[in-house]
Amino acid sequence: MKSVNEPIGRMRRSILALLPALALARTGRADDATRIVYPRAEAKADRRDDYQVELLELALARAGRRYTLEPHRLFMLQARSLAELAAGRGLDVVWTMSSAEREADLLPVRIPIDCGLLGWRLLLVREAALARFAGLDKLAELRALRAGQGVDWPDTPILRAAGLGVDASVRYGDLFLKLAAGRIDYFPRSVVEVWDELAAHHGEGFAVEPHLVLHYPAAMYFFVRKDNARLAADIEHGLQAAQRDGSFDALFERHFGAALRRSELARRTRIELPNPLLSAATPLGDARLWYRP
Repeated sequence: MKSVNEPIGRMRRSILALLPALALARTGRADDATRIVYPRAEAKADRRDDYQVELLELALARAGRRYTLEPHRLFMLQARSLAELAAGRGLDVVWTMSSAEREADLLPVRIPIDCGLLGWRLLLVREAALARFAGLDKLAELRALRAGQGVDWPDTPILRAAGLGVDASVRYGDLFLKLAAGRIDYFPRSVVEVWDELAAHHGEGFAVEPHLVLHYPAAMYFFVRKDNARLAADIEHGLQAAQRDGSFDALFERHFGAALRRSELARRTRIELPNPLLSAATPLGDARLWYRP
């Protein structure tokens, strides 16, 4: 994956050429298009999945077959979405951080759709507690504090495996309440989530800790059922086509470029964590697939 600051070739031409195909992906007729159901966002105001939905549209528009996309009628927690997909009950595709267990249960499209950004974590903290983090620059020091994460997020066992204390919540929104109440000390958030979340909770006394970043190798993939190799192949083909023509990078830049520049990862003190959940098949050696500060 190229740095977000590098030129993106053929960006405008690719986007213009793509518009009719994206319209088909959203509105193609039911009698000549395959319907693809994906997970519904937790709330209408929840924009965390916008990039993944647009990238799925882009990949399927490039695949050479007609698809229509629609969200599931119900919101589900991540663990239930994965179980429903594996059982073939109403979902056709999900996106999530990969693990060896998930790859055993489902069929991954082994292209990290966020270029590994899910594993670059800034710390959302209480503004009043910033001084507590000022001299902290080692994993051992961070172990004295308590993080918050989702109960079924892969990040939770990753942090715990590194010896970090984690308070796990069922509901995403509860983590902000816990942070505000001082029940957790920090909430590690992806570099592409944290700034929008800070803005969404403006006036609640939160801040992004200014000098630390946690990093662990993490691959977010599209997953389909084990028996749906055709859909997996179409998504993979479409993603590869988008990478070749520059439209993948254009979408990545539009969604994440400003947040990455604001995060200034290269100047931060990096605390590296291992990811014991990672599959041996993860293409970590292919530098084209990963973001590097």
